[in-house]
Amino acid sequence: MPELPEVETVRRGVEPHVLGRRIIEVTVRDARLRWPIPADFADFARHQQINAVSRRGKYLIFALDSGDRLIVHLGMTGRVLVLDAGHPVIKHDHLDLLLDDGRLLRYHDPRRFGAVLPWPKDAPGHVLIDSLGPEPLSDAFSGAYLYERSRHKKVAVKSFVMDGQVVVGAGNIYAAESLFRAGVRPTRPAGRVTRAEYSRLADSIREVLREAITQGGTTLRDFAGADGVSGYFQQDLYVYGREGLPCRICGTPINSMRLGNRASCWCPGCQR
Repeated sequence: MPELPEVETVRRGVEPHVLGRRIIEVTVRDARLRWPIPADFADFARHQQINAVSRRGKYLIFALDSGDRLIVHLGMTGRVLVLDAGHPVIKHDHLDLLLDDGRLLRYHDPRRFGAVLPWPKDAPGHVLIDSLGPEPLSDAFSGAYLYERSRHKKVAVKSFVMDGQVVVGAGNIYAAESLFRAGVRPTRPAGRVTRAEYSRLADSIREVLREAITQGGTTLRDFAGADGVSGYFQQDLYVYGREGLPCRICGTPINSMRLGNRASCWCPGCQR
């Protein structure tokens, strides 16, 4: 599933091609996404100019000149591609936004777990956005914040930092890698992680996410950026997907277990 670095990579890839461009036609081939595309979506988006492309958590937000917005979520296999008008349509190409310069934005999603939704200007909030925690690269996120939010919590620290209401973007891959760098075992109860450890963990989350964004994300299953090019942060993974292999730091075999219904890898030698 695309996580924050992958979505930010898509945002940066799409933005230069769409800023100031007007949507002149909308083609919905299959509205049956995780949240169905509304029947009036084409009328909502047509003739609107795209003034900005931002990201909130794993949601892309296209700001339109009317004050309306479009929300795009990639789900597990979604991709937003910048293509020339007339580009051949293949299976799972669900939506096209034709722009006034002859290019188009295409939403492709084999598993249809993503979404493309209107966000009208008269709705100041949105149910998919309102409950999200702080951005990990913002000033609102810190070790002190994690420490205060975690007090008396028995949930595993990995599950705690993966909770989007605590902080957005620390998905399975990047939570595992951040906990490794911070020297914290993923199974530790969140309420028993110290203030100093949370300080290291917050720094590690920011460091891992920045590195992953710089490298275009992590190539897992179907992910690729807006230009179709895959990321390569997977070359720098220390624990995720390395069960049984020697730790790159201490040589101890990497352990793995199911934690919160997700595969969780860690190094028994480096993480306490």
